[in-house]
This record gives sequence, structure tokens and C-alpha cells, in this order.
Amino acid sequence: MKLFFKIFSYLFHPIFVPVAGTITYFVITPKYSPLELQSGNILPVFILTVIIPIISFLILKNLGVVSSIFLPGTNERKYPLIIQIALILMIIIKVIPNNYTMELNFFFVGLLSATIACLFLIFLKFRTSLHMVGMGSFLMFLIALSVHFEINIIIAISLFTLLTGILATARLYLNRHTRAEVLIGFLIGFTSQLLTIKFWL
Repeated sequence: MKLFFKIFSYLFHPIFVPVAGTITYFVITPKYSPLELQSGNILPVFILTVIIPIISFLILKNLGVVSSIFLPGTNERKYPLIIQIALILMIIIKVIPNNYTMELNFFFVGLLSATIACLFLIFLKFRTSLHMVGMGSFLMFLIALSVHFEINIIIAISLFTLLTGILATARLYLNRHTRAEVLIGFLIGFTSQLLTIKFWL
């Protein structure tokens, strides 16, 4: 069971949320999206939110700033979160305007808000579950897309609700977080997307 939860935590690592949300948008949207538009969003998002953070993590690990990809220490999270904020800002300012998709713009605004909230809590010595922040953000974005485009994707929403529950269980079982850290992490992710809805739904 421990091995299963470890693998599950790797597969649903928050680093994959931005690119997963971007791909999901193009799968769900009924709008015509030429290949150039899709690649113009997906490729830069993948590079900025997966490749660069991995390289940054390796550099930080060699410098002794972080010890694990799961960032177990409270202070370990400070620099990766600052880097993530800078990368998401770059996407909002440079990537989205060149391939304008309103829904994705506010998805990343929500991710930016959630990341800033997590960084703020770090200074208060509170360590949120970034896994649950990611799942909360993705789940709310999925629900919003369903309502926005009036598409029935209840099976996908139900599946990710189940996966969110399993991931929360995994983080608790592995003693990575307390119940409060898991719950607050989910609420930060879910609420950050919920608050953007009035601007685009």
C-alpha cells in the first residue's frame, strides 16, 4: 500500500497541473482550436511549468536548499514557490496573450493566486499540501469548463473527485501532511479557481 501511495503521489505531483489543465481545456472546448494555437499554448506551458522547475529543483538540491521533490521542510518550499510564481507570471504575460484563450488565462491567474497564498502561509510557518492545491485547482477548473461550455463531463468530474480523495489519503498515510494541511491545501486550490469564475463564466 505504501508503494502504491508513493507512486500515486508522483503521478499526481502538482508540477503537472498547469499542463494537465491546458491539455484538458483543448480536449473539452467546442471552440475551433487549430494545431498552431494548441501547440502555442501547450509547449511553452510544458517547458515553463515542468522542464524548468525540474532543472531548478536539481540546482537547488545540489546547493542543499531542498532535499526531496516533495519538499518536506517548510523552508524548503520558499524558493521553489517563488520560482513557480515567476514562471506562471511569464505564462500570463507572454504565452497567453500571444495565443489568447480567456479560460486558460484565468486558470493561470487562479494558479498564481494559489501559489502566492501558499508562499504567504510559508512565512507564517504553515506548510500546505501542494498536491491538494493542485488537485483542488484542477477539479474546480474542470467543473467550470463543464458549466461554461454546457458539456456533460460528470464522469470525468466524478473520477477526479475520487482521485482527489485517494491523493488526500495518500498524503495522510505517508505522514507527509496533517489533516489541516491537506484540507487547507485543497480549499486554497479550489477557492482560487472559484474566485476567477465571475470574470469568464
